[in-house]
Amino acid sequence: MSNSDYDVVVLGGGAAGLFCALTAARRGRKVVVLDSSNKVGKKILMSGGGRCNFTNLDIQPENYLSANPHFMKSALKSYTQWDFIELVEKHRIAYHEKTLGQLFCNDSSKQILNMLLSECDDSGVLIKTQCEVQSVKAADHRFIVRTSLGRFVAESLVIATGGLSIPTMGSSGFGYEIAEQFGLEVLPRSAALVPLTFSDSLKPVCERLSGLSVDVTMTCHGMTFREGMLFTHRGLSGPVSLQISSYWSPGLSIDIDLLPEINATDWLLEGKTEHGKVLLRSILAKRLPKTLVGELEFLHWADVRERPLAEIPDLRLRQIGSILNHWVVKPSGTEGYRTAEVTLHGIDTKHLSSKTMECNDHPGLYFIGEVVDVTGHLGGYNFQWAWSSGYVAGVHV
Repeated sequence: MSNSDYDVVVLGGGAAGLFCALTAARRGRKVVVLDSSNKVGKKILMSGGGRCNFTNLDIQPENYLSANPHFMKSALKSYTQWDFIELVEKHRIAYHEKTLGQLFCNDSSKQILNMLLSECDDSGVLIKTQCEVQSVKAADHRFIVRTSLGRFVAESLVIATGGLSIPTMGSSGFGYEIAEQFGLEVLPRSAALVPLTFSDSLKPVCERLSGLSVDVTMTCHGMTFREGMLFTHRGLSGPVSLQISSYWSPGLSIDIDLLPEINATDWLLEGKTEHGKVLLRSILAKRLPKTLVGELEFLHWADVRERPLAEIPDLRLRQIGSILNHWVVKPSGTEGYRTAEVTLHGIDTKHLSSKTMECNDHPGLYFIGEVVDVTGHLGGYNFQWAWSSGYVAGVHV
């Protein structure tokens, strides 16, 4: 075997690529990882506010979007969140549950990346950075990868180049080009886990409320999430907005429950009986930030803003209560791939084996991680897909 010959070439040194590489190398395979960036694992380092939300205690197929909702089941079962947690504990990385089963490092995302690099080093993985791939070809049951650092030949080629999200981290969509080169269909992609933007009367409202966070429930396209909503200069962000963005598409409205714990109509009518001399804004300020109440007043009930509750007709209070539990807004768009955490959709899974991630029509060619049409919810699900898909490919390459 010459210096340029390997058992496995992995394109992409992110979470999925590194995990596949170390898994394959543990089996004694000669593995090289090629990455175009100046260092691997950049998205790992920036994830979770620098603390890496590396998995979730509750991993279910329902936490993923895909044209084939069953595809991810086999990989997630083959390498579970408990398997990854065991590896984290083996490396003595302290972690904690933040909310909703989300696990974060106590210290830094660097610990997860250093763990992966240590495992790669111990198992003999070679990592080449600043390596631009120029062409990929298949010939004589081998794959020939020509790069700026020379030619690499291998029996197995793993595409782990990520999606289109956060291009400053080096993502380019190159993996989709390779898929199409080999005749695989790529489903239409869009930015996911991304802030929502507005161009109507809500935009100046968001600007004025920028920095304000409220616990709400958001519903769109039959999906509902409850978490924090953050107003920004461009629109709505925060965990709940990012979650719902994966289900939103242009033209759809979003239903926001600003008071998810209560029936706002009943509460207002009760308030009218017990506190009739009080202004509406005074009652609302007990459960919502005053600045938000002020903006909603001018948007939806300016006609009664200076009237005590006793003077507001029940019908009007019912209308206001309905708005509080069902504030319907219509985004004009999202912030796009620039700030999106992941790419929605990707390589059609019908071309891949769910047990190995190998291409059905091209033995030795594998696709893993974000480049595949499997997109997780916010909360460590996409990292778990990276570990799981990387693992099953690593066991079979």
